[in-house]
Formats: sequence, C-alpha cells, structure tokens
Amino acid sequence: MLKKIAVVVVVLIAAVLAYAATKPDTFHVQRSTSIQAPAEKIFPLIDDFRQQASWSPWEKMDPAMKKSLSGAPSGKGAAYEWDGNSQVGKGRIEITDSTPTSKVAMKLDMFAPFEAHNNVEFTLDATGGSTRVTWAMYGPQPFIAKVMSVFMDCDKMVGQNFEAGLANLKAIAEK
Repeated sequence: MLKKIAVVVVVLIAAVLAYAATKPDTFHVQRSTSIQAPAEKIFPLIDDFRQQASWSPWEKMDPAMKKSLSGAPSGKGAAYEWDGNSQVGKGRIEITDSTPTSKVAMKLDMFAPFEAHNNVEFTLDATGGSTRVTWAMYGPQPFIAKVMSVFMDCDKMVGQNFEAGLANLKAIAEK
C-alpha cells in the first residue's frame, strides 16, 4: 500500500515538474490607468524615489521597513534600497533611463524572500489633458518560478499591487 502511494506521489511531482517546464522562460506583468493630469505633473512622482513613497503600495505594507537612497537625487542613477517584512522583502531598484515626461526604466534586484533580477518600466502617453500611465515589470522566469506559477498567479498578485499603486498615483496627481 505504501509503495502505491509513493508511486502516485512521484508521478504527481513529475507531472507538476513537466507542466512547469512548458511555461515561458520570461514573464511580463503590466497595468495601465488614465490620469486626468499632464505628464509634466506625473513624471516627477515616478522619477524621484522620495516622491514614490507617497503612492507606492509597498510603503503601506511595511511602514517600519529600513530604506536608503543613493546616487542621483532623481532620474538616471537614483537608487533605492529596502529591507522589510515578508510582504516587501529586501531589494534594490535603480533608475537606468529617464526620458522626461515619457519614460522611466529601472533595474530591480530582489534578494529576499527570493532572488530575482527584473526590469521595471513606467511609460507616460499624454493626450489632451490626460496621461495614460503604464507600469510594467518583466524578466527571466527561472525554473523554480515556473514551478511556483503552477500554484499561484504571479500576474494577479503583482498586478493587484500595480493597480493599487496606479490608483494612489492617480489620486495624488489629480489633486
């Protein structure tokens, strides 16, 4: 009886691993919103990590997290490091490209609760009196992340945080 149970468990594990192997080698999470404000008003809220603290959903998840800023005050070269609870983890993000009023690109390095190295981009597309802001994150999806994606929807989890952050950004920019 125990031998049959062991065989079933091994077959189930093999099936999960085989299914995970079929997942893509990269991931992409993206959310957008329309903000009734000019890009000139929104851009500084994204391009400056001190300003991001006012709308970032992760700031509210751990108000006691340790934070430090380095590099440029804003724009290319600005960097932000944090060490917080299990919801925010430990990591570093640096602005790698900043095109005023249209794009901010960042390199995100997570160290805990798991290691990951991804890209983050904010694009602003102004039309008339409103601006479409898109927040995207993408990068490699190693095998362990593929296995995790069998059991949880990373797009939904991260996407919810992007949606909350964009809603906070919208509320601040539209004041």
